[in-house]
Amino acid sequence: MKTSLSLNNVTKRFGDVEAVKNISISLHEGEFVALLGASGCGKSTSLRLLAGLEKPSEGQIFLGDKDVTGKSPAERNIALMFQSYALYPHLTVFQNIAIPLRMRQLSAIQRLPGYGLLSSSIRQKHNEISDRVKQMAEMLRLSTLLDRKPGQLSGGQQQRVALARALVRKPSAFLLDEPLSNLDTQLRSETRDEIRSIHKRTNYPFLLVTHDQSDAFSMADNVAVMIDGEIAQFASPKDIFCKPATISVARFIGQHRMNILPAGAAVSLHPAGGQLSLGVRPEELIISTAGTLEATIESLIFHGEETIVNLVGPKQQKLRVVVHSSNELPNTGENVKLSADLNALHAFDADGYRKELTS
Repeated sequence: MKTSLSLNNVTKRFGDVEAVKNISISLHEGEFVALLGASGCGKSTSLRLLAGLEKPSEGQIFLGDKDVTGKSPAERNIALMFQSYALYPHLTVFQNIAIPLRMRQLSAIQRLPGYGLLSSSIRQKHNEISDRVKQMAEMLRLSTLLDRKPGQLSGGQQQRVALARALVRKPSAFLLDEPLSNLDTQLRSETRDEIRSIHKRTNYPFLLVTHDQSDAFSMADNVAVMIDGEIAQFASPKDIFCKPATISVARFIGQHRMNILPAGAAVSLHPAGGQLSLGVRPEELIISTAGTLEATIESLIFHGEETIVNLVGPKQQKLRVVVHSSNELPNTGENVKLSADLNALHAFDADGYRKELTS
């Protein structure tokens, strides 16, 4: 598969702070990659490095086989879409979408109203721009909205205009920085489907930067988990969730933070727990009379369909279990036993790296 965009051993420092630490990541033609991490982990800085908005302190950036490390954003032909749509309120939808093409193909004088009538070559450029805008509008279901101003559009329609404007110039790659953060739940779900559909139709390489696991897992072919300025794991969404490479990834991924029992305290769940730390998700830890791990109920938190049970285990280890609220619930202060299926256990060595468990 042809590589479209890559960071090679890139480091970015701001003063004495290393925001990005010697990372390498490649975005291939037609691939959808998500850069997933908590706030401040360096993911947006990585996107800005790819786009040319920041210069690396060390390392190289390639667009195909061309070194673009020192090139400006305009020289990279990379489309960007941010959390804010940044539409021009005084321009129509047509005019907003056309801006990248007009800025690239027409001089300041040629962009003046009526100037295209003076020359057949300039008129042809205007017509080509118009055709391309209409093509993108049709793809994104905006054809009937081209004469409207942004203030006359819904949030979802404004987002589609921003997508059309980013894609209209046929970019080498499309970078999205937290594009769904301001959307309500229903619109967020619809926009995920929209972006995924656009990716399949255009086949451009897409890079999504997000803190939201649902966005990353539902849209991306592969996910790079970024922690403290480093790529901690790069894999498919399924492998990221089912086979976290480190304790740090395991704790970050999942609706509820994974329980980690240190070596020694974990031996009652599995013999390997004497030498290895064991992780188990709260959804996979079961309160059962046949359990082998003893714990005491500390509190119960009702969340509608599910209830979160907080417990104290061996060596005062904090644990969490998620149960269906319709089940019979234990009482605060009650001593219980916990169990987990072997397939639900994740083992980690003393350095925090994943180890495979055997029965």
